[in-house]
Amino acid sequence: MATLEDIGVAAAINILSAFIFLVAFAILRLQPFNDRVYFPKWYLKNLRTDPTHSGAFVRKFVNLDFRSYIRFLNWMPDALRMPEPALIEHAGLDSAVYLRIYLIGLKIFVPIALLAWAILVPVNWTNRTLEIEKLSNVTSSDIDKLSISNIPLGSQRFWSHLAMAYAFTFWTCYVLLKEYETVASMRLQFLASEGRRPDQFTVLVRNVPPDPDESTSELVEHFFLVNHPDHYLTHQVVYDANKLAKLVKKKKKLQNWLVYYQNKYARQSSTRPFMKTGFLGLCGNKVDAIDHHESEIKKLLKEIAAERERIANNPKSIIPAAFVAFKTRWGAAVCAQTQQSRNPTLWLTEWAPEPRDVFWKNLAIPYVSLTVRRLIVAVAFFFLTFFFMIPIAFVQSLATIEGIEKAAPFLKHVIEKKSIKSIIQGFLPGIALKLFLIFLPTILMIMSKFEGLTSLSSLERRSASRYYLFNFVNVFLGSIIAGSALDQLGSFIHQSANDIPKTIGMAIPMRATFFITYIMVDGWAGIAGEILMLKPLIFYHLKNFFLVKTEKDREEAMDPGSLGFNTGEPRIQFYFLLGLVYATVTPVILPFIIIFFGLAYVVFRHQIINVYNQEYESAAAFWPDVHGRIITALVISQVLLMGLLSTKEAASSTPFLVALPVLTIWFHMFCKGRYEPAFIRYPLQEAMMKDTLERAKEPNLNLKGYLQNAYIHPVFKASEDDEDEDDDVTNERWENESVIVPTKRQSRRNTPVPSKVSDASPPSLPEAVQEHPQP
Repeated sequence: MATLEDIGVAAAINILSAFIFLVAFAILRLQPFNDRVYFPKWYLKNLRTDPTHSGAFVRKFVNLDFRSYIRFLNWMPDALRMPEPALIEHAGLDSAVYLRIYLIGLKIFVPIALLAWAILVPVNWTNRTLEIEKLSNVTSSDIDKLSISNIPLGSQRFWSHLAMAYAFTFWTCYVLLKEYETVASMRLQFLASEGRRPDQFTVLVRNVPPDPDESTSELVEHFFLVNHPDHYLTHQVVYDANKLAKLVKKKKKLQNWLVYYQNKYARQSSTRPFMKTGFLGLCGNKVDAIDHHESEIKKLLKEIAAERERIANNPKSIIPAAFVAFKTRWGAAVCAQTQQSRNPTLWLTEWAPEPRDVFWKNLAIPYVSLTVRRLIVAVAFFFLTFFFMIPIAFVQSLATIEGIEKAAPFLKHVIEKKSIKSIIQGFLPGIALKLFLIFLPTILMIMSKFEGLTSLSSLERRSASRYYLFNFVNVFLGSIIAGSALDQLGSFIHQSANDIPKTIGMAIPMRATFFITYIMVDGWAGIAGEILMLKPLIFYHLKNFFLVKTEKDREEAMDPGSLGFNTGEPRIQFYFLLGLVYATVTPVILPFIIIFFGLAYVVFRHQIINVYNQEYESAAAFWPDVHGRIITALVISQVLLMGLLSTKEAASSTPFLVALPVLTIWFHMFCKGRYEPAFIRYPLQEAMMKDTLERAKEPNLNLKGYLQNAYIHPVFKASEDDEDEDDDVTNERWENESVIVPTKRQSRRNTPVPSKVSDASPPSLPEAVQEHPQP
């Protein structure tokens, strides 16, 4: 168990690490050749020029202005200077609201920490339970004297912890209520003020029933012409283009290698580059690298053209789903938020994600298989969560003095040294857990993709939910249960069964030392390492040297990606959980959490302003999940406090805690009914106001031309770098609106509204037709 000295050593190591990271970042960001790494967002917006394109040769690579090094910490006030409305306009509402999560942490825990240190810490410290009784069956440290473990059994002092639990709960709920109200208002204001977007007029329709007389495209058109006659505008059926997407991805990879070898040849024109065609270029025939890749790309272009032709001519390539566009936002809102047919499992409608948010690969998954996929993922996640606890407990046991001595007895004399022992106990457990979980987000994202979600935002939200649950079971409960059991193993063996609950009741608060070390590793040094961006820095310079040939290549090389909600938000929620659970148990942990929230807010504000380029905009649709998880953490803290007090023989005060979870759940239900609809449904009043305003400003708007190509699969769109003219013709075919031909079906031969072909009166439909699928 980490002592106060061990915590001090861990704090010194992590503070030093964070300082080194911040200083390295401050210096690297000033160098001209790193400008695209640390300010890519401004380049993507065409608001910044490359400093390496002008000036003296040395100044293109090294910043010679020594005054800028004196002001190396100016990035912090610069990150805080941009007001929130400007931040929303610059980075979107998702990014701005994401930053508010860190602010909520500060709003909740700063007053709680002040109150806890003013009342609970003196109440705990002024007892001498752990010293006077000299409990031989419990391992403790000086930090534990600041916790509830230092209160004697049955003491009246537990009333102070009860009162603080109520105060902390009411304050947390008050902050959450105000934030929910603010974010809901921000969302509605953002939706009302944002410009025209295709998803405002578009609905995703799934599970279209098969019809022997009509193609999917015809069936979709006629269904919506009949059931939404005044508002239906056009539609785009969905194709299974996953094979084509793989071919396009393979072609892009080959083009990167071709550019690499061409650049290599340009630098050394005396020698043609050669390569081996076998495994990893280590074996096989030796061929000219440039000629080989050019011939492979030509073969792929033919395969791509053939695959496009197959998709266009094969009706089985069309899946029973479509993006349906409407003339007004009001019409789209009515369709997306209502049941379309008598059978509730057919013609399922939902708001279409914005085009860049669509995860096209999963649209090809049959809707009927989604339930089975969800069941498989649920079972897999269950086993992943609970079986992962075994290696986590094993790794944590090895990251202790006793574990190392048991695994490697020959190191006993080394690790028993005071300085080494402090580093192991104060630093190693946190870093071991951090490294062990490094691949978890990737595994959870693979699970979400297999589940069949159709948008990047929903994939990230689902992965974040599972990540939070995993952290709670394995990192939180696993560390407490496994760690406490290991620490107190000797006492369990040599005491009666009646005394074991008392030992556990005292041992649980003592795991706060482990979480303090974890916070310093992950929340201090980890956040400082985030801003250094060492991996993107290395990758950019490698790509820039070997692969960049055009300005477009350079933009792709410096693309920083998005914020990563699926990993960032669960990390924040874990700190909410720790803070709320230990606020009344071991308040000494609160300053460490506050430092995390403050540092992370500044760092991520800088990153959002200068680096991250969000892949999508969901208008803060994730906020109900954020609110729900903080409420969950609050209820968990109340339940655990009740369990802890029950082991402390606080029979007079413990029953009064029963009301807290009830009141908290009631508060959550109130917020859910009052504010959550703003994140699920789009008010028809808002839709009508926006439509009316748009018609007044742009009476001659060609909305059909704006929407008809918005949801074409990206692999069908014309690419600027295709050199094959036939490929361009094929691309043009996909981008042009194809004519929907009438059906042989007698009951729908004359649709009583304007058809998709023209806004005029419905044409007279001929008796015979030749089917032609609409892309």
